[in-house]
Amino acid sequence: MTYAYDPEITPWLSMLPSGPVTGFQELRARSEEAVRGGLPSYEPDIAISTRDVTVPGPYGSPDVTIRIYAPAERDGLLPGLLYIHGGGFIMGSIEQFDATATRIADKAGTVVLSVEYRLAPEHPFPAGLEDCYTALAWTAKSASELGIDPARLGLAGESAGGGLAAAVTLLARDRGGPALCFQYLGVPELDDRLQTPSMRAYDDVPLWNSFATRVSWDCYLGEGRRGTTHVSPYAAPARAEDLSGLPPAFITACQYDPFRDEDIDYAQRLAHADVPTELVLYPGVLHGGLIPESALGRRVLADMIAALRRGLGV
Repeated sequence: MTYAYDPEITPWLSMLPSGPVTGFQELRARSEEAVRGGLPSYEPDIAISTRDVTVPGPYGSPDVTIRIYAPAERDGLLPGLLYIHGGGFIMGSIEQFDATATRIADKAGTVVLSVEYRLAPEHPFPAGLEDCYTALAWTAKSASELGIDPARLGLAGESAGGGLAAAVTLLARDRGGPALCFQYLGVPELDDRLQTPSMRAYDDVPLWNSFATRVSWDCYLGEGRRGTTHVSPYAAPARAEDLSGLPPAFITACQYDPFRDEDIDYAQRLAHADVPTELVLYPGVLHGGLIPESALGRRVLADMIAALRRGLGV
């Protein structure tokens, strides 16, 4: 089909992967090729200190690595943000999303903790989710040592990381903590049923399409489980029946993204559950909307920082 893409992104479309995806190996190969082309970089305006820590893994599993980003000079306690990277549950790493975490620490003036969670299919649900919850619990427990104001602790994630952030938020509510003040869900992957109009339509868009989404969920849930009645809402937060009592949310969606409709629906359901919710739908762009050289790409980044500053009380 022909789509009304933002004119500023059209020169990039031919350079983006497209078409059907046969398996997670192909998606990982694409990711590795992109990494070989050079990771995004970001030079902060202020000095940002970074260090890696390992914390005991959940239920006797391997330790979880967390990279901590913090303004080197501070005056008093800062907000804390657990950041969960994207990658369809099967790709991505702290290193690949280092620029994003650094940007947030710099521009939002917060301590950022980026978690290296286990990836599917080698480690299907709930392994990655429990790693992320473990990182959140450790962050809350270590708030004083980290210089974090425990009343200003939030979660952020993008794509599959946004889905994991939504799921960790549900877990924190249902397990009685840690208390969260905010959730940022950037183009989140939320629904394994794949029945929305945008999911059915966008099987031919570049970068991320419905073919890739099927592979993603099959890896995360295990073959044959996608779309069945046995999927936990902690795996696919769109299935959660009760969204009340969750922290305020900021959700982004993109016009030509298979996740568009599930993201809009989740925002509507949060609002109906009396959760303060902001939703931004970006026109003419693909999943994530991040062609940084475009005006809309710069707007996505600016909106993220502004939302985090508001949500974390900076």
